[in-house]
Amino acid sequence: MKPSNVLLLPGWQNSGTGHWQSLWEARHGYQRVEQHDWMRPLRGDWSARLEETVADADGPVLLVAHSLGCILTAWWAAHTRHAAKVCGALLVAPGDVERPDLAAQIHGWAPIARQPLSFPAVLVGSRDDPYCSLERAEGLAQAWGARFIDGGERGHLNAESGLADWPEGHALLHTLLKD
Repeated sequence: MKPSNVLLLPGWQNSGTGHWQSLWEARHGYQRVEQHDWMRPLRGDWSARLEETVADADGPVLLVAHSLGCILTAWWAAHTRHAAKVCGALLVAPGDVERPDLAAQIHGWAPIARQPLSFPAVLVGSRDDPYCSLERAEGLAQAWGARFIDGGERGHLNAESGLADWPEGHALLHTLLKD
């Protein structure tokens, strides 16, 4: 698969320079799906942007989602006509937008789509993620038909977690390429 067909789906506020998604983009040439407004995410706008990116891809794509990007992936997959172009998804640290504190900050993203994904997926959750409990992450993985990986105590699995370019995550990504 061409590196440009690996689509990075950052969460709310985007992924900064030290985030593993940004490091993968720089090192491997993966394509970030740029959203119109990272600070005030609108589910419809974000879904439309993902829809056009997948539709325009010149071959199969692999989705690499973090936080709100995971919630976007599930919502988009439940509504798209282009799911057959997705050969897999790595879903990392989903944000629980149904939690009252997050729902108050990120409007319009609840309820979370819970239909099984039509493509293989791996979901990595953390035992001490401040935005989603491990049990909730496991439940989302089960609803989506994703293989669940317990990422240990790694916070939100972002730059603050000290993952650097997160070689374990990249190895998981490569397992999806082989499926």
